[in-house]
Amino acid sequence: MSTRERLHWFAMHGVVRSAAAFSAKRGDLQARLMADPAVRADPVPFYEELRAHGPMVRSRVGYLTVDHAIAHELLRSDDFRVITSGANLPAPLRWLERRTRADLLHPLLAPSLLAVEPPEHTRYRKTVSSVFTSRAVAGLRDGVEATAAELLNGLADDTSPTDHSGVVDSGVVDIVDRYCSQLPVAVISEILGVPEADRSKILEFGELAAPSLDFGLGWQQYQRVQHGISGFNDWLGAHLQHLRDHPGNDLMSQLIEASEGGVRLDQTELRAVAGLVLAAGFETTVNLLGNGIRLLLHHPDQLEVLAADPSLWPGAVEEILRLDSPVQLTARVARTDSLVGGTTVRRGEVVVIYLAAANRDPAVFEDPQRFDVRRPNAGKHLAFSGGRHFCLGAALARIEGEVGLRQFFTRFPDVQLAGAGLRRDTRVLRGWVQLPVRLGPAARSAAAPGGR
Repeated sequence: MSTRERLHWFAMHGVVRSAAAFSAKRGDLQARLMADPAVRADPVPFYEELRAHGPMVRSRVGYLTVDHAIAHELLRSDDFRVITSGANLPAPLRWLERRTRADLLHPLLAPSLLAVEPPEHTRYRKTVSSVFTSRAVAGLRDGVEATAAELLNGLADDTSPTDHSGVVDSGVVDIVDRYCSQLPVAVISEILGVPEADRSKILEFGELAAPSLDFGLGWQQYQRVQHGISGFNDWLGAHLQHLRDHPGNDLMSQLIEASEGGVRLDQTELRAVAGLVLAAGFETTVNLLGNGIRLLLHHPDQLEVLAADPSLWPGAVEEILRLDSPVQLTARVARTDSLVGGTTVRRGEVVVIYLAAANRDPAVFEDPQRFDVRRPNAGKHLAFSGGRHFCLGAALARIEGEVGLRQFFTRFPDVQLAGAGLRRDTRVLRGWVQLPVRLGPAARSAAAPGGR
């Protein structure tokens, strides 16, 4: 890579990485979140360690909170704004980062919805919401059902032969590769008009770029991320131009034509919105499905509850989102001196909102470490953030989670884990890169909706 890229990594990640490693050894809790491999491997004990320090935990560079009430407040407060890439670096590093930054769309840089506030955020979101309506998303359910059925049929057919008794006995597969990633990429591709031949590229770009939300990346990981973001930028520009020239019935073609107050999204804004919808709609759901399969296989008693009463599946998805959140944390920056949980946060200071830990707050969730698909208030989780930055694709993710998990366990009722699996090497996103399972005998498939 070029000297410019090395300087950008140094400013954006290298110094932060070294400082975090130094501070973590001295017990700084926020530095441990970034640099302690034990926290990354299993963050749950760290949630409770932070909780023992009170609702607002001071660190050398800001605050952390695991308190549900404070998290809920901060996500909705006009006194706090989203954090953008490089914005809170020390002045010399911030100058260097901006001078060496590649001209690429990034989820934490404007005009991404994750990086802007009103009035820009309001305009973008209204335009997108005019296309991604509740009715439009609900109308995708039959397609999700059909796609899941097709994938599971293929899984049963491809993994093992039929024995002489006529029972299909499927072998060991990596369920993330074969199902958890394939379902959301197929669904989001339908939404964005992505041809089937390009879907493998989306999978590749998503995997490479997943750590882009993290700070303090190592050099090799940074190179992979930049490669993924660069490839995705090039592909996305060409794809949107194709849809302009050959519009279809997909929602992205509609978004190209949509406007708010008579003003359409410009090319850069449209690419940013399309990129975020594609990445977020894919990555979050892959993690939801993988986390859900792992949780349910570790809790067969809960699978029995769902088998006896399939109407509980929507609540089970909420409980999975609560207990093993696909997005672990977010951050906000104080716009003005503000009193939060009895602590004064000064203008410009950062508060890391540990969504996953807030989802286990005992003040909100009784016996919060317990996995209970009948939990009555599981939907109070903050896995989709909140306020004006509430996840635009939450409704679709819930549909994919419910349909994808219900169909999987219905088709393979005797599935078992076949190894430890491999977690993502990321902090903001939590999911599985690999999850081997032994499928066992496959139940016969029912006809897919719409005859697909």
